[in-house]
Amino acid sequence: MHQRKIPSSGEMLPVVGCGTWRTFDVGNHAEERRPLAEVLEILFAAGGSVIDTSPMYGAAEAVVGDLLAAAGTRNKAFIATKVWTSGRNNGIEQMTRSLLLLKTDHVELMQIHNLLDWRAHLPTLRAWKAEKRIRYLGITHYTQSAHDELEAVMRAEKWDFVQLNYALDDRAVERRLLPLAAERGIAVIVNQPFGGGGLLRKLSARKLPDWASEIGCTSWAQLLLKFVLANPAVTCVIPGTGKPEHMRDNVQAGLGVYPDANLLKKMVAEVGV
Repeated sequence: MHQRKIPSSGEMLPVVGCGTWRTFDVGNHAEERRPLAEVLEILFAAGGSVIDTSPMYGAAEAVVGDLLAAAGTRNKAFIATKVWTSGRNNGIEQMTRSLLLLKTDHVELMQIHNLLDWRAHLPTLRAWKAEKRIRYLGITHYTQSAHDELEAVMRAEKWDFVQLNYALDDRAVERRLLPLAAERGIAVIVNQPFGGGGLLRKLSARKLPDWASEIGCTSWAQLLLKFVLANPAVTCVIPGTGKPEHMRDNVQAGLGVYPDANLLKKMVAEVGV
């Protein structure tokens, strides 16, 4: 799988990861967890590493922690989780619980979700980074109405990562946020690359265009992921899935070539979004 540089450190990060919202919020039954274990096996076998989760995703953190511990693959994972609460002490309590659930003494990335009380949490994240309890710190937001605030916070402080929405039918971040991330040396994680799933469902009924083969795509999912990864400001994309066959399909977007400017225009025009 292709890798891209994290600007703040120079560390290389695989370009396709896995989101866990809804998909990893399952119980303790083996039949529920077996496909999720396979999802992670496929991710690692393809050279991927990023697993994005959150205390707001139900049981997802605990499930990720259990699966990594059972498989002995914690060293292969780049775990990204979040803090989403008000107040310094509440933030510390939430992040400490995340480490316990994930069965680890550190995570690679801690993100302040939706910028909630970010000024209160940032000193803690900096202290934890110095203590090597986290390797990187970041911020997230998922609504276009928050782009002005997100831009201001990206300019106000030094961040390693920003996570935001970007898809073929959701291109608002192209105007200011992606160029700003490149300018400020902030790595970008993209969520909802399938338009929250709606775009992929819409396209699945249509025949894959002949020109998809120009960039080695054999599915709409790969095409949508390669659209996102064609932007050089994007570091990693994290489509969420709990299905091994979807993970097997998604990781193929981390191989081969990406659309050039002419093909990107064709994608926007011909897909009709």
